[in-house]
Amino acid sequence: MISKEHIIKRFVSYVTIDTESDPNSNTTPSTKKQWDLAIKLTEELKSIGMSDVSIDENAYIMATLPSNVEHDVPTIGFISHFDTSPDFTGANVKPQIIEEYNGKDIVLNREENIVLSPDYFEDLLQYKGQTLISTDGNTLLGADDKAGICEIVSAMEYLINHPEIKHGTIRVGFTPDEEIGRGAHKFDVKKFGADWAYTMDGSQIGELEYENFNAASAVVKIKGKIVHPGYAKGKMVNSMYIANEFINSLPRMETPEHTDEYQGFFHLHDMEGNVEETTLQYIIRDHDKKHFKARKEVMLNLTDELNSQYGREVITTEIKDQYFNMREKIEPVMHIVDIAEAAMKAVDVEPIIKAIRGGTDGSQLSYMGLPCPNIFAGGHNFHGRYEYVPVESMIKATEVICKIAELTALNSKT
Repeated sequence: MISKEHIIKRFVSYVTIDTESDPNSNTTPSTKKQWDLAIKLTEELKSIGMSDVSIDENAYIMATLPSNVEHDVPTIGFISHFDTSPDFTGANVKPQIIEEYNGKDIVLNREENIVLSPDYFEDLLQYKGQTLISTDGNTLLGADDKAGICEIVSAMEYLINHPEIKHGTIRVGFTPDEEIGRGAHKFDVKKFGADWAYTMDGSQIGELEYENFNAASAVVKIKGKIVHPGYAKGKMVNSMYIANEFINSLPRMETPEHTDEYQGFFHLHDMEGNVEETTLQYIIRDHDKKHFKARKEVMLNLTDELNSQYGREVITTEIKDQYFNMREKIEPVMHIVDIAEAAMKAVDVEPIIKAIRGGTDGSQLSYMGLPCPNIFAGGHNFHGRYEYVPVESMIKATEVICKIAELTALNSKT
């Protein structure tokens, strides 16, 4: 269907453009360099023959593939984000192409002894004999979510070049700043005009997701008192010790490294402090809304308990909700998941229906009135030097997009 060389060339042209987002910026996009890929994508969509191509002042891109049937078909959309995570550098990405992977260790960087090994990353073995694209060990790859963009653009190009495949109107959207939780914040759902959409932002081949975490952030600030240590008895209050009490009072086994599937967690992801003041930054996650609420209450009650213990306000905790489980918005329209599942089976991909241990633009968009399940983009080990993507998985994702479009038109006719 889609040539391997064509997919590789397109994908590499995307990942070699640095689009790392910045959580400390207040602009949209959060970094100017995201414009480099955004402008390229806008021109590329025009060049393959898409209609109504637009990019707004915040770098949100939209385009249309008009219907080629006479009967009414729901307008569907496909969405991906072009920023990469600030967790690891995305500058000077130098992708490596591994043809016919032999199932053994892949040396990413010989000088620094950085090895992508199936002994540790067992998923590699399911791609034996396939073509993999990896990093050189110094950067992330950017398959999250430039693989998704590559698949959407390639699918639209294929449908344009093969008008015998019947479909309704298709909208595509590319967003900035998803990795810092803002990808959907300025997405114009009304302008997009789709009845439903799919984010191409999942991991391994076959993933189909319509559940995700409820998510919140928590900033815990601890106030101490600095006094000369030689004269500190009864006077000094070391905020770092109180921070340690707070950390150790939360459930030790309810952290990301000890949980999976539907288990929620507290995650301390940043810590900065001295005697006078310490700041802890957490994320709180749970699929169940009641458990999610209870986790937030645990942190607030612990804050009150420690303040009571010290006889004054030494800790303040600010919790902000980030996004919610989209299952609530998808279940009333489960046919959109059924179509995606049928499309996968039609192109010989075994669906893996699971809950996302994270969030996507789709979770926020679903609450903005655009039901939006998530489909695999094919990559593994996102946000780090061991990231890779099988080219065959990207090809299959492209086929799934085309088949969803075809089945939506066919189901509408009947």
